[in-house]
Amino acid sequence: MAAGTRRVQYVSAHGAHIPVIGFGTWRLAGEECARAVAEALRVGYRHIDTAAAYGNEDRVGEGIRASGIPRDQIFVATKVWVDDLADARFKASVERSLNRIGTDWLDLVLIHWPSRVPSVAETVGSLNAVKRMGWTRHIGVSNFNSALLAEAWAASEAPLVTNQCEFHPYLGEEKLRAAVAGYGMAFTAYAPIGRRGVLADPVIVAIAARHRRTPAQVVLRWDLQHKGIVTIPKSAHVDRIRENFAIFDFSLADDEMSAISALSESHHQRFAGVAGLAPAWDD
Repeated sequence: MAAGTRRVQYVSAHGAHIPVIGFGTWRLAGEECARAVAEALRVGYRHIDTAAAYGNEDRVGEGIRASGIPRDQIFVATKVWVDDLADARFKASVERSLNRIGTDWLDLVLIHWPSRVPSVAETVGSLNAVKRMGWTRHIGVSNFNSALLAEAWAASEAPLVTNQCEFHPYLGEEKLRAAVAGYGMAFTAYAPIGRRGVLADPVIVAIAARHRRTPAQVVLRWDLQHKGIVTIPKSAHVDRIRENFAIFDFSLADDEMSAISALSESHHQRFAGVAGLAPAWDD
């Protein structure tokens, strides 16, 4: 077993045990993607996040196999894109994902972005169908605001285990995180390190110096010290992949957590998103 595996912690939500730190693969492609996934798993990550829209599920599968880590020790999540939310297309998308990754099952399938056509209820019906078919063990959503989350829960037979949304020190998502927690779900943070100066922020730089850690490690540690948060950083660089995982042997003090959280009030920036797809965010 890879060094560091014993330190992995989990968030439990409705029967899903999700490793608190996952390896994100957005914008990774080709051999670089396969190598990065394999390295992440060797380092100790046990959660891999991909999506049909990323165009790299086949390479993610290559990386999983090259790592030598048994499939049943890896939590694999993928997402269905907005063009494929109608029932037959939804099922076909998940089947393609299974074939590309080279696995008999997925641990988590998410609706990548909400849509009004088909409706949330119809889309959630398709999501439940692929779970009943045994293609995925758990289901969830991504980029849903609290109102859409309520619609999704009302329409779902099986529990939704997570809502994957942007979250970092410049975007605290307090209202949405409270809604997610109210349903007993995990909140999965994408773009957890943020962009445009988050890692250069004087507050984060000072805390990193105090702990003799990098700013990225401090931000990821801040993520994990929130109850119910799963974080999925991404990197193609071996040293950063290892660095991002090395966050289980130190803690931030309460005042440090508060100082970082306060940055959302003063900066409040949303960096990710796809034009025309984002809902009316809670904040």
